[in-house]
Amino acid sequence: MDRDEQRDVYRTLDLALRVGEVLLSSGAGTADATATILGVTAAGGLRGCEVDITFTSMAISYQAAPDVAPETHIRLVRYRSQDFSRLTEVDRLVRRLARGELSRDDASRELARITSAGPPYPRWSAVLAWGVMAGGATLLLGGGWLITLVAVLTAVVIELNNRWFNRQRLPAFYQQVAGAFVATAVALILYAVHAPVKPSLVVAAGIIMLLAGIALTGAVQDAITGYYVTAAARLLEAMLLTGGIIAGVSLGLTIGLKFGLNVGIEAQVVPLGNLPIMIGSGALMAVAFAYASYAPLRVLLPVAVVGAAGSLVFTLMSRASFGPAWSTAAAAFVVGLGGYSLGRRSGVPPLVVVVSGTVPLLPGLTIYKGLYELMGLGNLIGIVSLATALAIGVALASGIILGEYVAQPIRREARRLEDRLAGPRLVGLRRPVRRRSQRQRRTRRRAA
Repeated sequence: MDRDEQRDVYRTLDLALRVGEVLLSSGAGTADATATILGVTAAGGLRGCEVDITFTSMAISYQAAPDVAPETHIRLVRYRSQDFSRLTEVDRLVRRLARGELSRDDASRELARITSAGPPYPRWSAVLAWGVMAGGATLLLGGGWLITLVAVLTAVVIELNNRWFNRQRLPAFYQQVAGAFVATAVALILYAVHAPVKPSLVVAAGIIMLLAGIALTGAVQDAITGYYVTAAARLLEAMLLTGGIIAGVSLGLTIGLKFGLNVGIEAQVVPLGNLPIMIGSGALMAVAFAYASYAPLRVLLPVAVVGAAGSLVFTLMSRASFGPAWSTAAAAFVVGLGGYSLGRRSGVPPLVVVVSGTVPLLPGLTIYKGLYELMGLGNLIGIVSLATALAIGVALASGIILGEYVAQPIRREARRLEDRLAGPRLVGLRRPVRRRSQRQRRTRRRAA
C-alpha cells in the first residue's frame, strides 16, 4: 500500500475502535460491539477485518492482500459510564455512515463532538432522578409517603457521595460499600427513634439503586452468544460490585446489633387492589433510571410502558405462586420482547429500553432479607435467600435475551434464516454492510 492508502486504513480502523469503545463502556454486549465495528470498517471499504475484544481492550486487524503483513490496532477501554444519550447518538451515527449519508471523516469529527460533549440534562436533575427511582421502589414494596420521602433523600445523598468518590478516583467497589452502608445507617436511625415507618424499605431501595448500574445483562448475553472471556469478566465485575453492596449492608447491620438495633424485614404484601400503584411505581422507577442515565426524552414513554408491563407480569405471576425466579424471568421476557420493538420505533438502541425496564425487577429486598437472616437472626436460611437473589439476577438477564431472540425474527420475518439466527443485537447494525473494498474501488478507477 502507498502512503495515502495507509492513512485511509488507519483512519477507518481508528474510527471503528473509537465507536467500539463507546459501546463497550456503555454496557453493550461483545457481539453488538463486534458487529458494529465490522459495520464501520465495511462502510469505510475494508473487508475481512478481524476483531478481538477482551472487556478492557479491543484489537482489530486488517490484511490488504494475501502477501502483505496485516495491520493491527489496539485500543483500551479506560472508563465505564451509564450515558444513554451518548450511546444513542453513536448508534445513529453508525447507521448514517452505513447508509452512505455521512463520510468517514465527517463521522470521525461527529464522534469526537459526541464523546467530548457534556450531559444533555443538568447534573442536579439526574441526581434527583436517582432519588425518585428509590422513592418508586419503596412504593412498589408497599411503603407510605413518609418512608418514600426518606428513601428519596437517602438516595440523593448516596448519589452525591458516589459522584464525589468518583472524582477522587475511588474504585467502584468501595463506592458500593459506602452507598449500602449509608442506606443501612439511615434505617438504623429510623429504628432508633421509633419512626412510624418501615426502615427496611430504605435499605431495599438503596440496594436497588446500587444494583441498577450493574451490567449483568451484558454478561449473560456474551455467554449466550459465545464470548466466554468477556462474559466471565463481566460476571466477575457484577459479582464484585454486588459483593460491595453486601459488605456495606452487613457492616451496617453489625454496628446496629452492637447497639441493640435489630432492623427486621417489615415489607408487607401489597393487595391486588393496589395493583395500579405497583404498576405506576414500576413505570416511575424505569423512567427515573432512564432519565438519570441521560436517555433521550422521546424514549421515556416507551420505557414507562415496558416498566409497567414488567411490574404487572411479575405481580400476577407471583400471586399465582410461580416463585420469584420464574416470575422475574416471565416479566423480563416481556420487557425484552417489548423493549426491542419500542426501542427501534423510538430511534434508540433497545438496550436503553430493556435495561431501564428491568429496574423494578431487581432483587433489593431479597438481598436484604438474606443478610438479615444471616446476621440478625443467625439463620442459615439466609443463604437460601441470597441464592434466590442470585437466581433472580440470572432469570432477569436470560429472560431479557430470550425476549430479544423472539422479537428479532418477528420484526424482520422477511429476512433470511441465517440473519434471524445470528443472535439478538441490543446495539448497532442488524446486518453487515455490503460494499466493495477500498482496494477494489481504487483498482477499478485506475483501470478505467
